[in-house]
Amino acid sequence: MAAKYGVENPLPPWKTSLDGLCDVLDNSCTATDLGFKQRRDEEDELSATRYADLPYPENQLVALAHSLMARGVIDEVELRQRLATVRARLEAR
Repeated sequence: MAAKYGVENPLPPWKTSLDGLCDVLDNSCTATDLGFKQRRDEEDELSATRYADLPYPENQLVALAHSLMARGVIDEVELRQRLATVRARLEAR
């Protein structure tokens, strides 16, 4: 699709933020119950199975959200509120 529309950078702008968030989680895992390998393995599995129909990197983002909600790091209400805040900012432009 990127080639069809002449897009030189096919990754969405938020991918950098997603990578940064994953890096922070990876570095902080020693102090939490979010073991690096366990979390990454779970996200890879979710991306390949439950969210396989989503394109990359959206499947990575949804798998991360799923993993964090399953571990109680963020709940669905808070995630919805944060998404609404981001959407409002984007639509205000």
